[in-house]
Amino acid sequence: MKKYILAGVLAGNMLLLSSCATNPVTGKRDVMFMSESQEIAMGQETDPQIVAQFGLYEDPALQRFINEKGQQMAAVSHRDHLKYEFKIVDSPVINAFAVPGGYVYFTRGIMAHFNNEAQFAGVLGHEIGHITARHSAQQQSKSILAQVGLIAGMVISPQIAEMGEMASQGLGLLFLKFGRDDERESDRLGVEYSTKIGYDAKEMADFFTTLQRKQGENGQAIPNFMSTHPDPGDRYTTVKQLASEWQQKQNLTNLQVNRNSYLKMIDGMVYGEDPKQGFVENQVFYHPVLKFQFPIPTAWAHLNSPQQVQMAPQDGKAMMMLTLAPGKTLEEAGQQLLKQYQLQLVESKQVTVNGLPALAMIADQKQEQGVIRVLSYLIQYGGNIYNILGVTSAADFNSYAPIFSSTMQNFKQLTDQEKLNRKPDRVRIKTVPQATTLAQALRSFKVQDSKLEELAVLNGMLLTDRVEKGMLIKVVEQ
Repeated sequence: MKKYILAGVLAGNMLLLSSCATNPVTGKRDVMFMSESQEIAMGQETDPQIVAQFGLYEDPALQRFINEKGQQMAAVSHRDHLKYEFKIVDSPVINAFAVPGGYVYFTRGIMAHFNNEAQFAGVLGHEIGHITARHSAQQQSKSILAQVGLIAGMVISPQIAEMGEMASQGLGLLFLKFGRDDERESDRLGVEYSTKIGYDAKEMADFFTTLQRKQGENGQAIPNFMSTHPDPGDRYTTVKQLASEWQQKQNLTNLQVNRNSYLKMIDGMVYGEDPKQGFVENQVFYHPVLKFQFPIPTAWAHLNSPQQVQMAPQDGKAMMMLTLAPGKTLEEAGQQLLKQYQLQLVESKQVTVNGLPALAMIADQKQEQGVIRVLSYLIQYGGNIYNILGVTSAADFNSYAPIFSSTMQNFKQLTDQEKLNRKPDRVRIKTVPQATTLAQALRSFKVQDSKLEELAVLNGMLLTDRVEKGMLIKVVEQ
């Protein structure tokens, strides 16, 4: 969490005039809602806010790697004149996404799940393809981010989604979806671009299998290139075929896969939630760095980022969000909150929350669809003012208010030393001591049976697959 609130990733009410432009990939005339200069300006505006929202993953070698490979691929792309930037952001979500104008982001979550450079290169080409074919420009010019919602996989009512949009658009970027044709075109471009810089694009198809297996895990967000219409089986077959065709066309042999070099490069990478950014255990959120904790309502989903924690029930009729509030005093923070969200104050009172000074407010936001009611607790602690916001419709407020209050009134100082000193899990690369199955190899490294399937997916293998002596595999340890 930072000491400011993200105002929004995109320029809010930007007016764009539609015009016809030649698509640089297809050569056809497309209806476009922004010029190339507007694309570039949008990327330049968006990039620092994405970096602020998620943070860069602190690994200079990996950052150099993605930039080096990205620049090589950009040079053989259909829009090699753009100034591309490639970054790994500090998120456990398995995803990669692109912003108009040449900005490409991979999460550390997806980097941990690649098992060789060729898989990485195929997805990198896929994301560059979204930029070269102007998919991301088309989507953002149609304000797709406003339709994404607050938490992936949940259906939050339109009014509440609109209310939360100002503070949630950065998270929406992680889950921006493209249509069936756009995804297929980017698959094709991913094969083309990765092949042209010497990688075996068939490995990209194998990575689709890993992603498909991740869909079955509870709470796992699905990457944009897996969350849309094309059937994963069809895409696997199509990409394999396209890779063969490109390899024949280019008369290429000895294409790179580079498994061991990639695995050695990600040895020690943070896996899953990084405790220093906050973590959830038994429905309680803990933040060891800022030293606070609060409960998450039973059966509510949550999404944590460096700037905010979002929570919502499965019915999508409410949401809660914790952020840092600007302002030097509780009263100043309260006034800025009302102004930021265009709220009309209903009532407010000074309270204490576990000995901490706080300001509790109820306020309304009037919309065409109806009235949204907000309960907010502004809590002063550790030199910061924390804002816990609960939002629902005025009609449902009495039902959700006790749930909101329970979370807000149980915000307190974190003193548990075990939680304060919690270390992150990390990907560790191990050498198989003797030929056996993957399951037995993992057990030899003291992997619990309950984690075997997760580790098999992480390795892109089945538990029954044969592993040879000297082979490198991934385990997860602290």
